[in-house]
Amino acid sequence: MSDAAKKDDELAGSEQPFVQHLIELRDRLLRAVYGVLAILTVVLIYPGPSEMYDLLAMPLVKALPEGARMIAVGVVSPFLVPIKVSVMASIAVALPWILYQVWGFIAPGLYKHEKKLVLPLVAASTLLFYFGAAFCYFFVFGQAFPAIQKMAPISVAVSPDIEAYLDFVVTMFIAFGLAFEVPVAVIIFARMGVVTVEQLKKFRAYFVVAAAAVAGLVTPPDPVSMIALLVPMYLLYEIGIWAAVFFIKETKNSDEGQVTD
Repeated sequence: MSDAAKKDDELAGSEQPFVQHLIELRDRLLRAVYGVLAILTVVLIYPGPSEMYDLLAMPLVKALPEGARMIAVGVVSPFLVPIKVSVMASIAVALPWILYQVWGFIAPGLYKHEKKLVLPLVAASTLLFYFGAAFCYFFVFGQAFPAIQKMAPISVAVSPDIEAYLDFVVTMFIAFGLAFEVPVAVIIFARMGVVTVEQLKKFRAYFVVAAAAVAGLVTPPDPVSMIALLVPMYLLYEIGIWAAVFFIKETKNSDEGQVTD
């Protein structure tokens, strides 16, 4: 049997009318929304929006001078900003459920070897994004905010705006979350044949320079924060090279198993 025929057999019976696809897409989207709303309901009840914002602001509040507090410039900011934090936290917690719905929608249209490619990468990228955001919150903020406060002139009263702080934190979480996706990007590029593993090894020095530039742009203006992003990015690049070798070997063996008699 030819390779094309085997692939056709693999997907046999999975075809659905276009309308049925739309219905399933609607159902999957509704399930994802219901999941977020369920978590949001819990968060709004306990610990509550104000407590959620206090938790988010804790690294900065600890670094503020004694007696200093954050301020709300906007009229409705004291109400809206904690609600925004609760919604964002609910989406972050529900992300695995959302991705599960996405996977449930696209998986029937994938070949077995494609499923073996996509599913591990989706799971790994989700976990790495969580690790990046957690690393930023627990380590980087704890080092960066005290250093920034020490740089403030004595004549300046430090009272950060709650909405500006939220924007800053979200930007940092996204930056560190994406930075921690380096292994996934390395694996994808290597598996697609854009670069070889040997080329990735030779590109180490260029990657360090590029990572240093990214770290300098997205982190606060202190060397601790820059190094805190640069070092994990380099280590993750090395992990990505090692994982690419293993991943390519395993998936190629899977592909060969799909097309051999």
